[in-house]
Amino acid sequence: MYKSISARYVAAQRYSEALDLLHAGACLQLKNNQLTCGAELAVSFVEALVKGKVAYDNENLDRVRKIYELFPQIPVPHNLEDDDDLHELTEALGAAKLRVEGCSSFLKAAIKWSIEFGAPKTGSPELHVMLAEYLYSESPELDMARVSFHFVRGNNPEKFASTIVNFMGKCYPGEDDLAVARAILMYLSLGNMKDANYIMDEVKKQVENKQLQLQPSDLIQFVFYVLQTLERDALPLFNMLRANYKASIEREPAFNEMLDDIAEKFFGVKRRNPMQGIFGDIFKMM
Repeated sequence: MYKSISARYVAAQRYSEALDLLHAGACLQLKNNQLTCGAELAVSFVEALVKGKVAYDNENLDRVRKIYELFPQIPVPHNLEDDDDLHELTEALGAAKLRVEGCSSFLKAAIKWSIEFGAPKTGSPELHVMLAEYLYSESPELDMARVSFHFVRGNNPEKFASTIVNFMGKCYPGEDDLAVARAILMYLSLGNMKDANYIMDEVKKQVENKQLQLQPSDLIQFVFYVLQTLERDALPLFNMLRANYKASIEREPAFNEMLDDIAEKFFGVKRRNPMQGIFGDIFKMM
């Protein structure tokens, strides 16, 4: 009913009525745990924003946020004792995957709308934080690179630092320094040295406060030196660091591309292929 009536409103260019109906429908369905229908209506709401060329502003951001806050957040059970528990876990993982797909489709569409109609060129910071938080808390198969991608385009480095520290408390050995380095290099590839330095300092502080350990590694040493090098505007030293820490950098394939972006942002080094880079493939990671 919601989709058919709203489609008639859109066809008649009665966008305000279509948006009101789709928003009410999405909220009602999600409140009643009708996830599939609620997610579809949420995406249709964003599609109506685009068709109506509705501006990105605080009022419409709040409408998107209200829908987002109604997407369920349900912890996946971890204590397995018998076959019934395994069956419960299998069902819970399937449900979590559906929740993440539904919420992600909605928020990714909203980010694209925001880019087109008034937000910064990387998309609404608030929407990126919402998506990062949902991916981190609800994904049955956590992809920390994707979570980080959205956090660095957000406006809450404090939350990002806390998320990294939380991840460090449960990740496999060798993933903790990757998470910290990835966050810092992603910020720098966007030209954001302030938040890159903040992440380095805040993660260290929180790790000490929670009595965790961030083991010394060549990769952490590398990003620490990179931060200092960018303060000095020292391209030869930057290139020397890349050569000396080549093995550590190659632990994650994306790091070299991020470093190319950093060289372009801070030292004016032109990329061989201008179509590459973080901004060129923003929607690929989304």
